[in-house]
Amino acid sequence: MNTSLLSQSNVVTLLIVVVIFFSVLLILGIRKSYKLKKENERLDKLSEEITNQKEEYTDFTEGHMYGGNNK
Repeated sequence: MNTSLLSQSNVVTLLIVVVIFFSVLLILGIRKSYKLKKENERLDKLSEEITNQKEEYTDFTEGHMYGGNNK
């Protein structure tokens, strides 16, 4: 006498599908998180390199507009 709307095998099948779906979402989320972490580390390193670069002063007063080397 199986008069229920959903049989036990249907419930198990539905639960398996739901578990697989959320497992895929979890795996994609972990993968995305790992990629973002790597990108953040790369950008932090790049930012640190830019701030550590010594900016050399270039003297612009020797140009022709200022009469420094006019001949």
